Amino acid sequence: MAKDAMKEIVANLQTVIKEIKGEDVNNMVEVLKKARRVFIYGTGRSGLVGKAFAMRLMHLGLEVYVIGETITPAIRRDDVLICISGSGETKSVILVCSSAKKVQAKIIAITSHKDSSLAKEADVVVVVKGRTKSEKKDYIQDQILGRHEPLTPLGTLFEDTCLVFLDGIIVELMHVLGKKEKDLRTAHFDIEIA
Repeated sequence: MAKDAMKEIVANLQTVIKEIKGEDVNNMVEVLKKARRVFIYGTGRSGLVGKAFAMRLMHLGLEVYVIGETITPAIRRDDVLICISGSGETKSVILVCSSAKKVQAKIIAITSHKDSSLAKEADVVVVVKGRTKSEKKDYIQDQILGRHEPLTPLGTLFEDTCLVFLDGIIVELMHVLGKKEKDLRTAHFDIEIA
């Protein structure tokens, strides 16, 4: 089953690669290029994806913070907030987004639902499709019609695809900012503990 689940993840990735709009990628990169500071927020595994992206942005030399960490300062007008929520309806994500909107920070939403509450608040929306939670409404009807839950549980398809998408954004930013891998390596944590 593990290989079948991996195939399902790769198939979702291939679909998203075809569907992601180049304009959305360009808009996201332009907003990030102009950011004074970048803040990232997501809950659960989406939050972990956000932390991985924050680390890579730091390697690029951007000033970046993960909301919820003790060293995160207040967000301001020239800052950018990236909110990650598959459903686009996660209450804490909407609350953080609304607070950032009040101080006129730019907001980038990464979600599976272009009509979600999060997307409506954002300046830039990138739709990364993937099942976010169980969407099964009627088990018996689904079985009769041959519809089945994906092998990957909960939000796996969104989170894995989002991680790959954000790694692609890093490559795009490297190109735009004229950075090479050696530049990123100089910012990489390199203290070895024996």
